[in-house]
Amino acid sequence: MWTEFWNWAKPKLFVDSRLIAVYCIVYFTWGMVMNWFGATMEIAKFTYWWQVISCYILYMVPLSLLLRKLPFHTQYAYGLVAMGFLEFGGYYFETSYAYPNNLLDQTFGIRNFSLGMALFFALYFPLGNWTVNKIYEKLFLQRY
Repeated sequence: MWTEFWNWAKPKLFVDSRLIAVYCIVYFTWGMVMNWFGATMEIAKFTYWWQVISCYILYMVPLSLLLRKLPFHTQYAYGLVAMGFLEFGGYYFETSYAYPNNLLDQTFGIRNFSLGMALFFALYFPLGNWTVNKIYEKLFLQRY
């Protein structure tokens, strides 16, 4: 089973190093901005800033590479599962902090906070793959 998975995943993960660099720059920037926004708006934040690296680069970049050639809705569906586990773990292990009575709690109720976060952040996979692809094509694949 693992051999089959590895045979499927290996060509998706071992790609041009420039593509991986674009992913890392885009996702790191995106993560820092979202962490800043979440803290500024008092919605949620990482406990430590460096969690942007573990979440956005070490977790989301490999998943994005695995999902990048799939249709939008499929990327979103797999992303929803991935972000559901990430959100659950972040709040369970208290590596993420949700501000009490935040905007999402007020709008959707406290019991829907993690679900709302997972539904929103699952969009990162199809939107991130699209964005990175456009940047990569513009920088490295454009012919003159």
